[in-house]
Amino acid sequence: MAEDKIKFEKALERLEEIVATLEGGDMELEKSLKMFEEGIKMARICQNHLTQAEKKIEKLVKDQKGELITEPMEESHLEEDTETDDKVPF
Repeated sequence: MAEDKIKFEKALERLEEIVATLEGGDMELEKSLKMFEEGIKMARICQNHLTQAEKKIEKLVKDQKGELITEPMEESHLEEDTETDDKVPF
C-alpha cells in the first residue's frame, strides 16, 4: 500500500502498536530496528496528514466592522512547518 493511501487513523493505530511492542523490550535487536523504522514511517505519514489538514483550517477574525469573517491560516507559518518534514515530531 502506498504511503499516501494510508489513512491517518490506521497509521496512528499502527504507530501505537509499534510503540507498545518496543516498550516491551522482548524482541531481538534486528526486529526492534525494523519495527522502529516502520514506526518512523508511520509517524511521518501522520505528520503529513496533519500538515495537510492544517492547510485546510481557516481561522475566524473580526473585520473592521466587528463582524466575524474567515481567513486562511498564515502561509508563512505553514511553510515553516513543512520544512521539518524530515524531522519526527517527538
